[in-house]
Amino acid sequence: MFDLDYLQEDAIALLTLKRPPANAFTPDGLLALQETVERLNSQPYVRSLIVTGDGPKFFSAGADLNAFADGNREVARTAAARFGAAFESLQNARMVVIAAINGYAMGGGLECALASDIRIAEEHAVLALPETAGGLLPCGCGTQTLPSLVGEGWAKRMILTGERVDARTALCIGLVEDVVDKGGAVEAAVKIAERVVNLSPQGVEYSKALIHQARIGVPRAAALAVERERFVDLFDHPNQREGVNAFLQKRSPNWQHVAEQGTSA
Repeated sequence: MFDLDYLQEDAIALLTLKRPPANAFTPDGLLALQETVERLNSQPYVRSLIVTGDGPKFFSAGADLNAFADGNREVARTAAARFGAAFESLQNARMVVIAAINGYAMGGGLECALASDIRIAEEHAVLALPETAGGLLPCGCGTQTLPSLVGEGWAKRMILTGERVDARTALCIGLVEDVVDKGGAVEAAVKIAERVVNLSPQGVEYSKALIHQARIGVPRAAALAVERERFVDLFDHPNQREGVNAFLQKRSPNWQHVAEQGTSA
């Protein structure tokens, strides 16, 4: 059984991976994660999603390897599809997704964090993609996402040699954006999420999609053309006028939350 504890306070949602003892993923759990993200994505008032693990030791240990012990290809195909769909939905979400890494993030657990926009690690966290040690390989977007964050060299060290990195090393190589004391990741993530809430919904959504264009290799000229077009598109929304006038009047903006379709990349 895989449980997802879900808590929403105003514009910030907190999703806790909960499957003792190590919060390992199952195909059903991955489907539940995908469906939860898609449901939140359809609620424009939700501006930021924080993902963390239950307990003080594990963010997530990744896949439950018991499912692969008999070498069944169809089981593997289903699992790979579920991993890909769940983490792509997380990566492409309209919301700003923040991983609060409260402990070990191994295999699919790290891939879940990689699918987030921002990663906060507690000082005792350990991060790795150890699949090749067990006759497997990362299939939740890890081989494609990790190099864009840490470069090809470190991606190869982690995937091809099984190297584990501690939180401080992860910070140095750009795998996480901050390291906090044990037990402090969710609090730190909430502070970031609160900053997101104060910004233009369309401005953040468009900017996230534009940043992702660089990750997927969209030619620079084409990406810059889309960047300029999205800037103009902002003027179709009342939030553009509200944001500019609030800034000029030195007051907090009163954002309108309107769902956008097809703008995330």
